[in-house]
Amino acid sequence: MSFLDRINKPNDIKDIPVSDLRQLALEIRRYMLENVSKVGGHMASSLGVVELTMALHLFLDLPKDKLIFDVGHQSYAHKILTGRKEEFKTLRQFGGISGFPKISESDCDAFDTGHSSTSISAGLGLVKARDLRGTDEKVVAVIGDGALSGGMAFEALNNAGRLKSNFIIVLNDNKMSISENVGGMANYLGNIRTNPAYNKLKQNVVTALNAIPEGGAHIAGAMKRTKASLKQLLIDGMFFEDMDITYIGPIDGHNISHIKYALELASRKQTATLVHVVTKKGKGYRAAEQNPVKFHGIGPFDKKTGEAKKKGGQSFTDVFSKTITELAEKDDKICAITAAMAPGTGLTDFSIRFPERFTDVGIAEEHAVTFAAGLAAGGFKPVFAVYSTFLQRAYDQIIHDVCLENLPVVFAVDRTGIVGPDGETHQGIYTNSFLPHIPGLTVLEPKNAEELKESLKYAFNLNAPCAVCYAKRQTDDIFDSFTQDPVITTGKAEILSDKGNVCIFGIGPAMWSAAEAVNILKDRGIDVSLVNLRFANPIDTKTIISVAAKKKVVVTVEENIKRGGIGEKIEAILAENNVKYGKLLNLALPDAPLKQGKVPELKKATGTDGESIANAIKELL
Repeated sequence: MSFLDRINKPNDIKDIPVSDLRQLALEIRRYMLENVSKVGGHMASSLGVVELTMALHLFLDLPKDKLIFDVGHQSYAHKILTGRKEEFKTLRQFGGISGFPKISESDCDAFDTGHSSTSISAGLGLVKARDLRGTDEKVVAVIGDGALSGGMAFEALNNAGRLKSNFIIVLNDNKMSISENVGGMANYLGNIRTNPAYNKLKQNVVTALNAIPEGGAHIAGAMKRTKASLKQLLIDGMFFEDMDITYIGPIDGHNISHIKYALELASRKQTATLVHVVTKKGKGYRAAEQNPVKFHGIGPFDKKTGEAKKKGGQSFTDVFSKTITELAEKDDKICAITAAMAPGTGLTDFSIRFPERFTDVGIAEEHAVTFAAGLAAGGFKPVFAVYSTFLQRAYDQIIHDVCLENLPVVFAVDRTGIVGPDGETHQGIYTNSFLPHIPGLTVLEPKNAEELKESLKYAFNLNAPCAVCYAKRQTDDIFDSFTQDPVITTGKAEILSDKGNVCIFGIGPAMWSAAEAVNILKDRGIDVSLVNLRFANPIDTKTIISVAAKKKVVVTVEENIKRGGIGEKIEAILAENNVKYGKLLNLALPDAPLKQGKVPELKKATGTDGESIANAIKELL
């Protein structure tokens, strides 16, 4: 029997002999690798924190104590150690367990996470709740050095410095977010990790005190009283200590006994205490160690070679990447911005070709938007490439700093619509509900690769705020049989076909399903008109009215929740203009979070795939 076979419920790890913990760590890594290689997931980050997670589980009494993982893509070992070992085989699959912590899955998950920089704030709230109740559970927040670059984390640290109660912050320092970290905090932590004077002093002090038969305690007391001065002398700033947060570290993040001892020391403090552990992203799997960016989030792969099992075709992100670089070749005013997501958003090539016009702000979407506004105010043409789900975090900045000033910032909004295996926290299903109604913001949602290229050209020539929103999909084109108009005119929809007594109005990612439905119904002898709205704002009221007035059935299709979406907007337009039509069918996503699964599975489950749309129309007829 392996040691992993003995891990079936929370706290079982405490029954494993200390001498066998290293073997258990090896078995956990093998188990993660075996399963993630089949289904995909966040491999490198979870491999890097196996020993840290084990130390936390040895230190804590779960679920009484509260453990919060920032972002949560490093929580795989935690899931395995808390009774989800068998369910781990269903990771990120439709009907399976999430790739992130979920309270609904286990009471050992203290807080749902998926976005960056939230753990310290949530932990402080749990500490306050504990102290108000008068209970004694430990509260630990695990945050990476990448997440620490987010403004919300700094706000929480500022609040934590006032705390007069125990709260442990574990800083998992692997020098990475998705890409290598950038900015002042990354440099600061690097200085701590590599400062030979400080680390040598610590070792020399321990050695000297151990050699003194008498008086060692007195010297130790003196050293404790002068600790702050020594740290100030040897390490610039001592940022955490200056904020009244006790600092312990840096500690080898792959030494379980050292981590556990540091946690025990931290638990005796009546303050917020930061335990700084240094780990290696991808630890234990050579391919992930050598290329942690590739293995941050990866689909199914060959565990022997590390190569992806399925080679994808051209994606919308690929099209954006190529187009933005080509445009920047011709226009030296174009600048690109990312919030620690250059590979994911397709800006790697741009960063290599135009390093002086590329900025990675770290995990700081709010700052990125206002920084872009400043660039635009200075006469440049910035594009902020960002996932839809992360742009939500900068909503006020879009309105206050860009749109109210009518600054020509381009938002390249990737991952619009259903995203898939990452689940609720990453689905871009609110785009049509939070962007198009902002006055002054033009919003395009291209249906295919060519339209994306033209949309980007249009956006940079607009000289006003513009969002170009597109899906996480390959650009397989099913529109060849329709009549297309490549010219983009502000607020003008594209009539792809005008036949029969039924019309489908679609936009963005939903256009593929809409086109599939038209083709399916055609095979069944039913002609259907298809309109590509193209613009979510300004919407083509004239075309909507003129086409709908001729139809018995009007259908709206979008990969967005129904509330606040394009379908509701079209319904309001028709009502306000007293348009007489037969029936209206609004096919949008339910007004509820959308869990993980493959995109086709989720579309079918929500009735927004081509077959479901065709069946709904036929039933209505």
